[in-house]
Amino acid sequence: MPVHTSQGSQGNRGRGVGLGLALASAVAFGGSGVAAKPLIEAGLDPLHVVWLRVTGAALVMLPLAVRHRALLRRRPALLAGFGLLAVAGVQACYFAAISRIPVGVALLVEYLAPALVLGWVRFVQRRPVTRAAALGVVLAVGGLACVVEVWSGLSFDAVGLLLALGAACCQVGYFVLSDQGSDAGDEAPDPLGVIAYGLLVGSLVLTVVARPWTMDWSILGGGADMNGTSVPAALLLGWIVLIATVVAYVTGVLSVRRLSPQVAGVVACLEAVIATVLAWVLLGEHLSAPQIVGGAVVLAGAFIAQSSAPVKPSDGPVLGGAAGVEAGGPEGESTARGGVARTRS
Repeated sequence: MPVHTSQGSQGNRGRGVGLGLALASAVAFGGSGVAAKPLIEAGLDPLHVVWLRVTGAALVMLPLAVRHRALLRRRPALLAGFGLLAVAGVQACYFAAISRIPVGVALLVEYLAPALVLGWVRFVQRRPVTRAAALGVVLAVGGLACVVEVWSGLSFDAVGLLLALGAACCQVGYFVLSDQGSDAGDEAPDPLGVIAYGLLVGSLVLTVVARPWTMDWSILGGGADMNGTSVPAALLLGWIVLIATVVAYVTGVLSVRRLSPQVAGVVACLEAVIATVLAWVLLGEHLSAPQIVGGAVVLAGAFIAQSSAPVKPSDGPVLGGAAGVEAGGPEGESTARGGVARTRS
């Protein structure tokens, strides 16, 4: 009995750390828009802001890329996929989408990713999912619809909606690829190395798309208006690079390793809530009553999804809880390491 108690305690600690990392990632990602909007209003093109964000983060992570250069030989497909999907794909598709449809609609479609992750697990990996996990996703997406007030200004631009769906699919790639090799023990690719090379690949791709040589670099030497307060543009850029990208990706990938793609995906829905709250506080963009209610629903959905796993392994549908007990293969063999189960990809 003492052994079981110790293992359960380790599992609870691992779950708590994983959820804390997922929340930190949501906060960091959610703060990117608040810092980027003043830069865009100061005259920078949105794609130029994205390029500065990814390229700056790639330079910060460059020493780690050199340290983990063996990954280029061992996992080239993973690095390329992470850079193309998790970094460049999400950003490029989202910004292309909002050029054709309202931002709120694009954001809602992009954050269908948690539902798509469950679809990937259920229909591609052919693993059962809990009803509670599915309910959590439905609540989270429904609450998100209230947060972004999707009913105001809905536009059925087919190309725009497809681009937003492309951003959602790329975000699925982020969660699935972040979990690659998490059950491989010492052979698992180092997550920091994967992030570093992913940012480098993303930077190269976005350089072609954004064409930074056409950017007005002098804007970065001045100030940007944030709700009546002048803030140095360089300070905002530093926040976007260090917090909203480096910290966001590192904590996000580590949370997926400790939880699972579908649980981390639902918790990531909090990013939209956090972004809205920060815009309210820092930019003066006030929340309406439906947005406040929607935020509460998103929180409820995330909580239900992360607490939906049974206490003990079983042959029934157990995938979807942050306690991490899940079927490890077609035969339903469960796998766990260090008290925190991992999703095989």
